[in-house]
Amino acid sequence: MPTILRNITLAVLLTAAAIACDALLTEPAGEGETFDAPLPGLTIVQHAAFVRGDEAFGKIFSVREGLGPLFNQTSCESCHPGDGRGSPRTKLVRFGFWNGVSFDPLLARGGPQLQERSIPGVTPEVLPPEANAISVRIGPPVFGLGLIEAIPDSVILANADETDADANGISGRPNWVSAPDFVGMGPGPHLGRFGRKAGVAFLLHQVVNAYQQDIGITTDYLPVENAHPQAGVPVRDDAPDPELSASVVNDVVFYLQTLAPPRRGDETPVVLRGKQLFASIGCASCHIPTLQTGNHAITALSNREVELFSDLLLHDMGPELADGLYEGVATGTEWRTAPLWGLRLVREFLGGAAAYLHDGRTSDLREAIRAHGGEAQSVRDAFLQLSEQEKQALTEFLESL
Repeated sequence: MPTILRNITLAVLLTAAAIACDALLTEPAGEGETFDAPLPGLTIVQHAAFVRGDEAFGKIFSVREGLGPLFNQTSCESCHPGDGRGSPRTKLVRFGFWNGVSFDPLLARGGPQLQERSIPGVTPEVLPPEANAISVRIGPPVFGLGLIEAIPDSVILANADETDADANGISGRPNWVSAPDFVGMGPGPHLGRFGRKAGVAFLLHQVVNAYQQDIGITTDYLPVENAHPQAGVPVRDDAPDPELSASVVNDVVFYLQTLAPPRRGDETPVVLRGKQLFASIGCASCHIPTLQTGNHAITALSNREVELFSDLLLHDMGPELADGLYEGVATGTEWRTAPLWGLRLVREFLGGAAAYLHDGRTSDLREAIRAHGGEAQSVRDAFLQLSEQEKQALTEFLESL
């Protein structure tokens, strides 16, 4: 083969090989491109706790290790894939009975959460026929929870307006809730900030409850199995209680406290136009762009600006989003303002399909906005009156968060 032809052939083969390698090999995700990175500024000891907590968060439990006897999923990460937003495939159902005057969580009938899965030999729960308040929920993102916990009550309460004193139609209010003894903060009332209706005030409470209710795992903090009154007889799994030590629970709590939110997307001219519209039509009245943390024992959480786009308060969202379920002082039409951070990466963590609102009912952000009523109705109506170009700009802004 002539030298020139041989050199051309070699160049073609090398180029093809390079293209093939680019297609097969991957690069590490950039900073802020995943939901499982720690906040900057952790010490070596803290980073070790973060890694242990990350591993425990992803652990899949077996029956031999204490799964059940009633459960919804086999690991924390099953409800929060990649630490991001949950999927309708792994939904939770909460239920109760509203008689028009008071709410009954139907504890004697297995409430307030339906555990529709069980270990062999145990019958799973079913919705009792008297349940008339049924709330389907997908798991919320778990990044940035430590930043939310580190926001002082006074910062959140500064945006409350229970009597709508400014007459703008928006009257966000706090959900005052109690806390179990193991949290060590006294019975309360405490300002709720976690969960779809801000029904939990502290991350430790949230984690311990999730282990018991969602996975059927007892801990040093809550060593008693979740009751199964529908069975009519005592039921248990194969592992002695408690099934998980306080040290493991604390590692998971620390992991969630220091799990960093993803970075914002690029602010293109269209995104900047959407940002202006977001503020001008009133979205930012509830989805407040930033709140500030206070002093904290974990330096990485101290005195930081938090771009979560929420006031963490309860708002009446009207009949279309109502579930009839009461939590703390939250009524059947009230919801905590959902933080919007991380919308940019939702599809990457749900197999290419987005799921919005508390129940994941839509993959279309516009439909999610249209479902807003109650205190948000005037804002929703203002969105519907925008031009198609303006609606697209606002949607692109949301998808950049």
